[in-house]
Amino acid sequence: MRSKATSLWIVTIAYVLAVAVAAAWLIWGPDTGRLWLDALVADLLAMLVIFGFSRAYGNSSFYDAFWSVIPPLLLAFWWIRGDAEAGELRCWLITVVVVLWAIRLTANWVYAFPGLHHEDWRYPMFRDRAGSLEFVADLVAIHLIPTLQVFLAMVPVYVVVTRPGGDIRWLTWVAFVLGIAAVTLELVADVQMHRFVATRTSGQVMDRGLWAWSRHPNYFGEFAFWLSLALFGVAVAPADWWWLLLGALAMLAMFLGASIPMMEERSLARRPGYQDVVNRVPRFVPRPPRWGKRGVRA
Repeated sequence: MRSKATSLWIVTIAYVLAVAVAAAWLIWGPDTGRLWLDALVADLLAMLVIFGFSRAYGNSSFYDAFWSVIPPLLLAFWWIRGDAEAGELRCWLITVVVVLWAIRLTANWVYAFPGLHHEDWRYPMFRDRAGSLEFVADLVAIHLIPTLQVFLAMVPVYVVVTRPGGDIRWLTWVAFVLGIAAVTLELVADVQMHRFVATRTSGQVMDRGLWAWSRHPNYFGEFAFWLSLALFGVAVAPADWWWLLLGALAMLAMFLGASIPMMEERSLARRPGYQDVVNRVPRFVPRPPRWGKRGVRA
């Protein structure tokens, strides 16, 4: 069994190669004439490299860090090659939000990653359900669809850092505050969960701190982050609001329609006490805990 340090080195090598392949395409590949399409092709090529490592090591969790590693690189490429003035305040503000989010999410993955002997429990389930088409399920469901979804949610960033001209300044600041608040909420939720996992007893369920306000504060914070990026885009191109929100709405649909139901089903099967949490704590949008007459949380 490989140690965590060895596993992280292998994953790091995979991502260095993936980014190198993407960069090679952007430098020497044919120019599509569309900056967003150049980036999409590079993104997909990087994904294929990671998919190759996933298949070679029989572990699709190679892909887990892709979610947080690629967005800052897309932002940097678009900003460098775009038409927005380098000193534009909106570009710096959205960069701060994206970089802080990426650092938090990547650091959380590194902290929780035990090594390549471990794989996210959802991935084998997807492959097993696909049967003889498990290769297709691995490529499409686990690697391709999330890559396209994140790219779609990054489109507002593309608008912010490539379009010249002004923005609705108050909405840009609202987006910035929302983005910082979302990253902070996710960070606090992560720390609280890690502390709980380190001390929990068998069958114990998490209903403390932010987890007493929402059963999935991390997903709520993640949606708020993507919504903040959409609002940054709307501030620059208000007439295009309807399609700039599509990425954030796709994230919301994934969280409410797939991620949360799968987590809930698994928690209910493994921890009988989780039903009590379901009865008391909101599923997604946080609200203060309700308390009974004697100070007992209801």
